Amino acid sequence: MSTPADNNEALSPNAQVTITGRNVEVPEHFAERVKAKLAKIERLDPTLTFFHVELQHEPNPRRADRSDRIQITATGKGHLARAEAKEDSFYAALESALGKMDRSLRKVKARRKISRSGHRAPISVGEATAALVEEAREERQADPYADTVDEVTPGRVVREKEHPATPMSVDDALSEMELVGHDFFLFVDEATGRPSVVYRRHAYDYGLIALSEEGAEA
Repeated sequence: MSTPADNNEALSPNAQVTITGRNVEVPEHFAERVKAKLAKIERLDPTLTFFHVELQHEPNPRRADRSDRIQITATGKGHLARAEAKEDSFYAALESALGKMDRSLRKVKARRKISRSGHRAPISVGEATAALVEEAREERQADPYADTVDEVTPGRVVREKEHPATPMSVDDALSEMELVGHDFFLFVDEATGRPSVVYRRHAYDYGLIALSEEGAEA
């Protein structure tokens, strides 16, 4: 006779799932647990077609409380969502990363719902997702690249990244920012053709910066 827990572990998303380990082997029972959890995440966005889950163990005694890292990348049609967590066990890291992705997808879902209703999303979405914003604010305190820098040198560029300059609306840029869990997002505004940045402001508001061809004011 199966138990509710057994049935939960038997769940699997329709999307393709790959699970890889760096410095660690992924046991089958843990892989099944990951798939069961992702099946619930998939319900928030049925357009997702692929999940990549990466586990990494960092054998550093000084960081024993954050030695097990999990990064989840979910890919859909024309968009992706990413969440990462470091805890003292892979089970805790999995729950933390899934919680972040769940909140990101729910915020984007709320934004799209508001947008379809005819309201201006940059103003209204904060009111619809106030509790989620408060949780996300606590998560952004840690430096996600702290373990990738060997030396701390003031003013040093520690990471470079490029991404496609696909023109999109401001609302789509805000959704992309929420999905990747960042505080800002660089894009080309399809309405103006200008390189622009959306970013989080205080409370529940967002900001928009766009480059102008005119010279800077004195």
